[in-house]
Amino acid sequence: MADPFSGTDVTVRAAAPDDPMLRWGARWVALPETVEEVAAVLRACAARDLAAVPVGGGTKLHWGPPPERCDVLLDLRRMDEVLEHAAGDLVVRVQAGVRMGALAEVLAARGQELALDVPSAREATVGGTLAAGLPGPRAFRYGAARDLLIGVTVVLADGTVARSGGKVVKNVAGYDLGKLFTGSYGTLGVIAEATFRLHPLPGERSWVVAGLPADDVPAIAAALAASQAEPSAVEVDRPEPGGPVTLAALVEGTAAGARAGALRDLAGAGAVTGEPPSWWGRVPRDEVLVEVRFPPAAAGVVLRAAAGCGLSLRGSVVAGRVLLEPPAPVAEDVLPGLVAGLRERVEAAGGRVNVLAAPYAGIDRWGRVSALPLMRRVKERFDPGRRMSPGRLTGGV
Repeated sequence: MADPFSGTDVTVRAAAPDDPMLRWGARWVALPETVEEVAAVLRACAARDLAAVPVGGGTKLHWGPPPERCDVLLDLRRMDEVLEHAAGDLVVRVQAGVRMGALAEVLAARGQELALDVPSAREATVGGTLAAGLPGPRAFRYGAARDLLIGVTVVLADGTVARSGGKVVKNVAGYDLGKLFTGSYGTLGVIAEATFRLHPLPGERSWVVAGLPADDVPAIAAALAASQAEPSAVEVDRPEPGGPVTLAALVEGTAAGARAGALRDLAGAGAVTGEPPSWWGRVPRDEVLVEVRFPPAAAGVVLRAAAGCGLSLRGSVVAGRVLLEPPAPVAEDVLPGLVAGLRERVEAAGGRVNVLAAPYAGIDRWGRVSALPLMRRVKERFDPGRRMSPGRLTGGV
């Protein structure tokens, strides 16, 4: 095939042996630097029915099933500008390739922050963080990425540029693009720019950290979350499936140390520290990684189910979101049964089990998804040719 991108003025190279998507058939790597260049690449893809997969820092490319096809890897890391920081309005607008750690440094220089706790912040990008949609510990207080996103610019599969929030130039009627594209794994189009609501950096942070018997955790965690000390996050970690649980709560702002002390007294155990525990906000080893979402009242059920399935656990039982993983490798013929057993227990308590990462094909990653018909209609609306990361979500979306 002749060069499909000639005349676009976009830097495009042949895929190299070390490119992360080469094993999925990528032939080209496009390196756009502007929204208009992203649009030019996708118009060229549409003209030749080429499938495109956007990528940022590449920290979560192994999450979700592989795309059904991938002709073009759309590498957004050259789109790394902080376009506007209106400090007085607590708003920032950035390109999708800005690394989360670099953004944090820019904002901190003005005494502000984007209240997202992003694993691998040095490598993870804004676009990838939105596309994966994984909440961090402080989502309990501030909300997840979709809640802090107040404007977004996306490029659709045919090269159309659409915006919502902020200064809207062109919108897609009837859709909240920010919420729709967050967690979409690149299946609807390319997140090119994002505008976020910021918060002042807290003057003080303190954590209370306590080791607790697993059976005591749900009630104590709920009491801390409802306390007048107003913690920003309440997280748990249990590296050994049948072992004790470490509970940690973060308090920010005025008199943080004293308020953390009140939480320690409420928990009846633990110590107050100015530093988080080493596991705080970190994704476990993610060769096999399972996400469980559940009503907070079902925290005890989830803790017991994880232990019964031999899985370590980390996350927020008060926000109803934890990550599980086996402490040792699991054989290909064992993992499906393990997931099915966990899913049966969790779904009976009103929760959901998603397999974010697994090295094996044939795993039921999503279980029953009641919204699947709606998801397919949205995919048909935004990407009728199935050229954007096809098959990366449930039901082949």
